[in-house]
Amino acid sequence: MVYVSHLALHNFRSYELVDVALDAGVTAFVGRNGQGKTNLVEAIDYLSRLSSHRVAGDTPLVRAGCEQAIVRAAVVKDDRTAVLEAEINVGKSNKARINKSTLPRARDLLGLLRTVVFSPEDLSLVKGDPGDRRRFLDDLLVLRAPRLAGTVADYERILRQRATLLKTAGAARRGADEGALATLDVWDTHLARVGAELLAERLAVVEALAPRIGVAYETVARGAHREATGVSYKPSFELPDTADAEVLEKAILEELARRRRDELVRGVCLVGPHRDDVLLTLEDGAGVRLPVRDYASHGESWSFALALRLASYDLLREEGEEPVLILDDVFAELDAARRRQLAEHVAQAEQVLVTAAVPDDVPDGLAGARFTVAGGEVTRDA
Repeated sequence: MVYVSHLALHNFRSYELVDVALDAGVTAFVGRNGQGKTNLVEAIDYLSRLSSHRVAGDTPLVRAGCEQAIVRAAVVKDDRTAVLEAEINVGKSNKARINKSTLPRARDLLGLLRTVVFSPEDLSLVKGDPGDRRRFLDDLLVLRAPRLAGTVADYERILRQRATLLKTAGAARRGADEGALATLDVWDTHLARVGAELLAERLAVVEALAPRIGVAYETVARGAHREATGVSYKPSFELPDTADAEVLEKAILEELARRRRDELVRGVCLVGPHRDDVLLTLEDGAGVRLPVRDYASHGESWSFALALRLASYDLLREEGEEPVLILDDVFAELDAARRRQLAEHVAQAEQVLVTAAVPDDVPDGLAGARFTVAGGEVTRDA
């Protein structure tokens, strides 16, 4: 069994100091909007991913007027407890510790606690831009294999440096720095190598998710059948029919060569996993598959978003330790039937953390410990 038994925050979001003891099973944090209930579960999720499910950067996580925030949690695994700590620094590198010992890199904390978060923002997985779906895949990759955090970070670094070089090299074509054009070949090689590794992992996780998404959709959309859903990786150019990284690397290099003139003219990277998408489809009444983003109703879109998260949870649970489930204000967005169906599916998880504005938003099937969050205080109900 894996669960968080204690959470302590210092200058994180709205909290100057807070200490909360937690149990396995279901725990609900109930309070009006703006009282800080989501901040509690966001902190736990941060220890899992070293990023927030609500904002892109770390600066908003540090209490206004402060330079540093601390998130600390005791995590129980098979009756052994480890204390995980993240130090979030404004304008400086973050640090991480295990049992008070500082780690060489903050990302070495990844993999010690795994979370799956359901939140109102999840609708963007279906209705939002391709970047939302790429982040979903990359977050899941790192949860499955923490070493891939390095691959994702390396690819983003290469992409930034190559984009800068493209602008310089574009000027070189007009008689400026000729060395930039020669250097571009080197960065093409770097991008193809790391991009191929990332691409191969994404293709593999989409293949693993696809059947689980169908099962999950059938669970949360009663009356639907699992074959109605479709999920496929949508690359920015035609790929060979393989997930072999060496073959993909060669394909990326060839496409980079083909698109070089366009890239130099526009000054942007046009080839690579950063241009890809995930195509989500549903069958209509006539059995025709249509993109969820463009054709699904609000209810169908929510069911598909829930299915993506449930499929992620099921995949992680089958492959290793069960993740902590976080249901962040999600029930207020669902009708009664979907509330009940989601609650039934997750009620037996080792640890479920729920946030809700009012007690009635917590389904009866998720009975357990309850905390009231108000005025900066977190109080356990009798």
